[in-house]
Amino acid sequence: MKRLCSVLCLRRRLRKSKQTTHISSEPKSTSESMPEPQSSSGYAEGCERRDVVVDSNVSHTTNIISNHDFSEGLHSWHANCCHAYVASKEFSLPNGPNGVVAYSGESHIVITNRTECWQGLEQDITGKLSIDTKYDVSVFVGVHGNLQGSCGVQATLRLENSDSGTSYLCAGRKSVTKESWEKLEGSFTLTSLPSRAIFYLEGPPPGVDILINSVIILPTSSEYYGEARRCIAAADGNIIRNSFFEDGLNNWSGRGCKILVHESIGDGKILPLHGRHFASTSSRSQSWNGIQQDITGRVIRKFTYEVIAVVRIFGNANSAEVMASLWVKGVNGREQYTSIGKIQASDKDWSNLQGKFILNVHTSDVVIYLEGPPLGTDILINSLVVKRAEKPPRSPLLTFENIPFGVNIIENSNLNKGLSKWSPLGSCTLSMSIGCPRVPPPSAKDSIGHHEPPSGCYIVTTNRTETWMGPSQIITDKLVLHVTYQVAAWVRVGTGTKSPQIINLALGVDDRWVNGGHVEVTDDRWNEIVGSFRLEKQPSKVIVYVQGPSMGVDLMVAGLHIFPVDRKARFDNLKQKTDKVRKRDIILKFPVIDAGNASKTIVKVRQLQNSFPFGSCISRSSIENEELVDFFVKNFNWAVFGNELKWYHTEPEQGRYNYRDADEMLDFCKKHGMYTRGHCIFWEVEDAVQHWVKCLDKNDLMRAVQNRLRSLLSRYKGKFRHYDVNNEMLHGSFYKDRLGENIRIYMFEEARKLDPSATLFVNDYNVEDGCDAKASPEMFIHHILDLQEHGAPVDGIGLQGHINNPVGQIVCAALDKLAILGLPIWFTELDVAASNEHVRAEDLEVMLREAYAHPAVEGIMLWGFWELMCRDNSHLVDAEGDINEAGKRYLALKQEWLTHADGLVDDSGEFKFRGYHGSYSLEVTTPAKRSSHSFVVEKGESPLVLHIKS
Repeated sequence: MKRLCSVLCLRRRLRKSKQTTHISSEPKSTSESMPEPQSSSGYAEGCERRDVVVDSNVSHTTNIISNHDFSEGLHSWHANCCHAYVASKEFSLPNGPNGVVAYSGESHIVITNRTECWQGLEQDITGKLSIDTKYDVSVFVGVHGNLQGSCGVQATLRLENSDSGTSYLCAGRKSVTKESWEKLEGSFTLTSLPSRAIFYLEGPPPGVDILINSVIILPTSSEYYGEARRCIAAADGNIIRNSFFEDGLNNWSGRGCKILVHESIGDGKILPLHGRHFASTSSRSQSWNGIQQDITGRVIRKFTYEVIAVVRIFGNANSAEVMASLWVKGVNGREQYTSIGKIQASDKDWSNLQGKFILNVHTSDVVIYLEGPPLGTDILINSLVVKRAEKPPRSPLLTFENIPFGVNIIENSNLNKGLSKWSPLGSCTLSMSIGCPRVPPPSAKDSIGHHEPPSGCYIVTTNRTETWMGPSQIITDKLVLHVTYQVAAWVRVGTGTKSPQIINLALGVDDRWVNGGHVEVTDDRWNEIVGSFRLEKQPSKVIVYVQGPSMGVDLMVAGLHIFPVDRKARFDNLKQKTDKVRKRDIILKFPVIDAGNASKTIVKVRQLQNSFPFGSCISRSSIENEELVDFFVKNFNWAVFGNELKWYHTEPEQGRYNYRDADEMLDFCKKHGMYTRGHCIFWEVEDAVQHWVKCLDKNDLMRAVQNRLRSLLSRYKGKFRHYDVNNEMLHGSFYKDRLGENIRIYMFEEARKLDPSATLFVNDYNVEDGCDAKASPEMFIHHILDLQEHGAPVDGIGLQGHINNPVGQIVCAALDKLAILGLPIWFTELDVAASNEHVRAEDLEVMLREAYAHPAVEGIMLWGFWELMCRDNSHLVDAEGDINEAGKRYLALKQEWLTHADGLVDDSGEFKFRGYHGSYSLEVTTPAKRSSHSFVVEKGESPLVLHIKS
């Protein structure tokens, strides 16, 4: 039965017309081994696409098979050219299926007198199907008769159309042996509705009986791949030719490998998800080998395109990353590679790979391709759609009423009612004890409203046999969507713990885990755990619980607070702090104006630019986009390069250097008066280290490190104001593990020698928000002090600032702790991500106000501002230049932080005002003349006195 599908399809080709309905199918794979992919003979070409109306009465929650368990005998069923009868339970096979009583009922069906393999049992399901909906098939089947070994039973759909003939769709197969029940599973999807649809079971050789115990076909969500189908439903601008391989491999080519087209592979177990063909790669010897199409002339510069590819893998790996990429050759001959999107693809199911791209440069050649899996693993592609991206609708403005800001939603937090409202998660045991801190957690003390004084009681969790076990409470009906909640609690572990323990405050939101905060504890002292969260979809159940320590370690929790944050009140407080930190008193003296004319002298002060560093990440390709450049130079005064200075970019292969991109970007910044940060000399996380560096032995690696330092810092001496010396040392240890702890000291020392003018930074993420047990402010402080004590000239602290649901009080507390080191703090890669742009705008305002109001913060760099050059849902401007609410909020804050003053000179010949640091213009109008001046306000505690000469 290895080629059962081919045999059945061959028989059917003799009976059907050349024009067939376009169908998609996705049978679930089994654990049986698969042969090497082979190209199978094609169906008749042609694929009719018709506009159809979905039956709105079709249920999307129930079994579409009538009399699925044969409790009504053969009602609704029909034997196709054979005989069928009902067998009672007493005659069931001795090895019947276990645990399926709800499905198996009292009877099963026997299909006998079969003289052809296609003969079996069928049911008409016309009118019960919808297009673009995935249907899962589950059937318990057996066989009986003169059979040696196993044979295949197949679930099939016969689809009849008056205008395009009859087509057949395999919905699943299972290899079955005698004397046992097996579960046949599969799935299918229709892209158009047939005139008539028949579901039937077939397959075994003539003379072998088919046994059927129950049949279930359930519709599931069509979101998984419906978008891909909608892209192709009509002439909708798809620029990919032969998208579904209906025309074989026409318009496609291999990228360093061979490609094939198939109807099925793996003994018929892998079928296209939709359509009738798919393509595969073979003989891949490099990870970049794949399948490609030249789309030169079909893409328009500065238009946004969305990409949807239906992919899976086949071969040695169970899962592997598949990437969609773009190769572009500019009219100047320069080549660029752009990552469009990626997905962890499986060998079990088809997956949707999605992404977007925009061309900023004038091009002569453009190729889109799929790549990524390791050698020995082939890429399968069912379809590729590339079309002009539609602009998403504007996010709705969210309004909130009567939010109880600062009110704890946790009931019985102080345990005044014993353990009421608390439950153990799992089989652990909860009890009470006394002796915890009698003050609220520090991060919450200024935010929570009226509250009872802490009682000193706490929860003790014992008998923990899993790390996730701990105290819990259901809070479903206490949460408001899109509102930011702050989390704070006291936690500790039992005595006698020898290793550090990570404690996590988590939320179970239906079937999702949501992080509410992490802390690492090293002894039995009380520690504060902080964090935040926000829900954007209405859940059916939310449970908050504390978890994390190793099995057998007792867990204690006290004073858990979860409360909505009043951001507006916080902003009012920050405005006062900002006025104190970022402004200075200015006295303009006009000595030549006599007292009689003073009251007639009009002064007009306008701040031209705030001197505080506001910068952004840019890329080499982005500076080709005129609109992007215009926004950048008008609204930022610092720059950092996204990838162009990283080692894997400047030396992708040993001895082959690429400084051209960085050189041109430096020239661009110099032209526009931008200061630049050097990011980064080294990157301690192993995944960010290029392959050739990983392959070096210890001595060669040390030489490579020395060459990197000399090559980079000698070339750019004096050109970068800052360097991130060894990025993310809290999260990685590639160089330390191979070259020893002192390598980090060496990197800083050598950087100082090679470029004494540069400020040398440590740089890491998740330090400021409480979400990461590896990166608390205390850990960062210890890390910096350790570097300094061993001689490393650490000059600055870089907080990357990739943050979600920021709470100002938590960020401020982290900054306060770090400020004790006396080093300048920069947010080096700030971004906030939220799908609703109004929420994103408020998140961004939280971070900008907190940073700008804190005296230890000396600069803020955004990690991009333009869509497709930054994290998803973090952009301020979409890819085609429209400013969203987050961008408008950024611009409004920049305007707020400029000082303008108008008035008259007083009788003593002075004009006083308080203004932000930066450059100013001054216009003075007297009865006799008008004069213009300029001046600069720098940081200072005492008033700045300026004598203005007319």
